Amino acid sequence: MKKLLYFRNQVGVTLLLSGMGLLGMGLNAGPTAEPTLKEAYKKYFPIGVAVAPRNLTGPEADLIVQQFNSVTPENAMKMGPIHPEENRYFWRDADAIVDFAQKNGIKVRGHNLCWHSQAPRWFFTDSLGKQVSKELLLSRMKRHITDVATRYKGKIYAWDVVNEAVPDTGTGVYRKSKFYEILGDEYIEKAFEYAHQADPDARLFYNDYNTENAAKRAKIYQLVKKLTSKGVPIHGVGLQGHWSIYEPTVQELETSIKQFASLGLAVQITELDVSVYPKEHERREKRPTDTSEFTPEMNEKQAAHYKMLFDVFRKHRKTVTNVTFWNVSDKTSWLDNFPVPGRKDYPLLFDQNYQPKKAFWSVVKF
Repeated sequence: MKKLLYFRNQVGVTLLLSGMGLLGMGLNAGPTAEPTLKEAYKKYFPIGVAVAPRNLTGPEADLIVQQFNSVTPENAMKMGPIHPEENRYFWRDADAIVDFAQKNGIKVRGHNLCWHSQAPRWFFTDSLGKQVSKELLLSRMKRHITDVATRYKGKIYAWDVVNEAVPDTGTGVYRKSKFYEILGDEYIEKAFEYAHQADPDARLFYNDYNTENAAKRAKIYQLVKKLTSKGVPIHGVGLQGHWSIYEPTVQELETSIKQFASLGLAVQITELDVSVYPKEHERREKRPTDTSEFTPEMNEKQAAHYKMLFDVFRKHRKTVTNVTFWNVSDKTSWLDNFPVPGRKDYPLLFDQNYQPKKAFWSVVKF
């Protein structure tokens, strides 16, 4: 496996692709190697990245091996992709990611064992096409979680067990999903119990977004506090970290970390990216300000915001036990065309040519 090595010299950052004798880009290596993400944070926490099978070969694979020491399957382990039919699993993509990680000495976070959004329809329908009973749904949940967690036992150190069970609006604590409709909030407790039974050594997390929002954070806190008070095997909370150059504030972020830490839980930043646009989930149309270009102003604001985020993460190093970016580089991000069709985003530390952006240096230089 060839490795990407970054250097700084008098004219800026250069790139050397070792093993190929490649200086063909007109770049000259300087004498001092710059730190990688995983090296810069080796005394703090693992630095992870979400991956798909397409990322496991070529320059993206080289970048992953060089910069990161943790990976999360972006989609391959979600309920629908890995268990499309009741009596059929699709293991290929998830196996490929785990094998790549093991080959390269990289830790794996499993994502995820129970999520309403990508649960296959068959999960909630019986042989007659009617909604399943409580007993049958629990049986299917247990089988799914047990089969998946057991297959990767000893290879995955942490799981996002339940994902996004709390609504963004309203006063209710629990999202009105099919899981909740049929099982009530018991499904959350059972999911953690089944995961722990299948792999007692794995660290188990509840994972959600908008955790910096005071109202939603209070609901998540109520959910996980109930689990801890009942002795349910939960070890931490995942703050997804789909943020922007405009939010969150230091106070909002620290409040979230401290509040969950007060329950004796670890915190992991599980899906980090920093959009260059305001966070407006409901907007679906372009505005004149949506340039789809990465402007110098965006570059500066993003670097400053990433610096602030990692300053906070390092400050809370006893609580924050992993930081994972959601996608490898700006070449491909789930935020492209979302929530605004036709709009390109630039939310990560590496640009579309896998070169480190100003935000990268703001993260590794401290």
